[in-house]
Amino acid sequence: MLIGRRGFLASGGAAFLAGCATLPRREACTPLPPVRVDPARVTRTYAGLRPYRAGGFVVREERLGDKRLVHNYGHGGAGITLSWGTSALARDLGLQEHSGPVAVIGAGVIGLTTARLVQEAGFPVTIYAAALPPDTTSSLAAGQWGPTGHYREAWVTPEWRTQYKAALATSWERFQRLDPARYGVRWLPTYTDASRVGPPGLEPYYPDSRLLTRAEHPFPLGQLAVYRTMYVDVARYLKQLTDDVLSAGGQIRVRRFGSQAELAALPETLLFNCTGLGARELFGDSDLRPARGQIVVLEPQAEVQYAVTAGPGYMFPRSDGIFLGGTFELDEWSTVPEPATVQRMLASHKRFFDAFRCTA
Repeated sequence: MLIGRRGFLASGGAAFLAGCATLPRREACTPLPPVRVDPARVTRTYAGLRPYRAGGFVVREERLGDKRLVHNYGHGGAGITLSWGTSALARDLGLQEHSGPVAVIGAGVIGLTTARLVQEAGFPVTIYAAALPPDTTSSLAAGQWGPTGHYREAWVTPEWRTQYKAALATSWERFQRLDPARYGVRWLPTYTDASRVGPPGLEPYYPDSRLLTRAEHPFPLGQLAVYRTMYVDVARYLKQLTDDVLSAGGQIRVRRFGSQAELAALPETLLFNCTGLGARELFGDSDLRPARGQIVVLEPQAEVQYAVTAGPGYMFPRSDGIFLGGTFELDEWSTVPEPATVQRMLASHKRFFDAFRCTA
């Protein structure tokens, strides 16, 4: 039976339309593909030890017998971020009036960038290291270019701040000149707490940063911000740096040093100490402390082209997986991930991504 407009209204259509008018209005939401967090998708877990100093990284010179020793260590979780910058400071300090071969102690990201800059200045280099990539601490980094969380404001000196400012500028510029395909560097939008974007003095390193309205993101959070930064495929990056050192005529020798006397016995007259956390024992720096970070890696998701540093921790997508982290455990020396912590990380990230208000 066909019902005309009048019949429709008379037969209850008016009540139906009235009901429609009272339905809740759908909230505006800009979708993103959520990370699929599930224990079945975990490919590995691990724990890395950041070489943390409340007073910031160390770049300074001292004598070691008849040799000159330039320190370049203590970068906390910002080793990749600061690598080219502090290595340039160390290079400029060490190469003044120097001639002859140079030794670099350590083959993490700081040792490799120091070696490359010394080579670019025209000096032959030998790297001495107890471990090589992928077995260095740097190899465990998640890979964000981010200049925070590696010192305490109240502990640093004006002189150190000057070094820091110069290191950031140099490293920022050098990273942008790297071939993205060769070195595994790419830019991603990064969603973060509004209070963490553009700290005073660091605004240039948070490009395109802005506060978001709730309609501009799907996250189950209140006020949020976004900016763009670089992310490094760490395995590819360290391999390419190692290849660069060797291609330029550098040598790498596997050797562990147990004392300063062993360092003093090397044939080179200029040494760069890039031993990271190893400098605590080798040079007696008790201010250098391990800051453990536990990581959960999920299977890759090519559609996830954004990063998050808000909510339960951080999420960085890489070609080799989705990296979930955010722990910072001072004075924890174990590199064995704790099952209970891993489960908490998985549960909190799952709640976060499952609560997306809309999905792509």
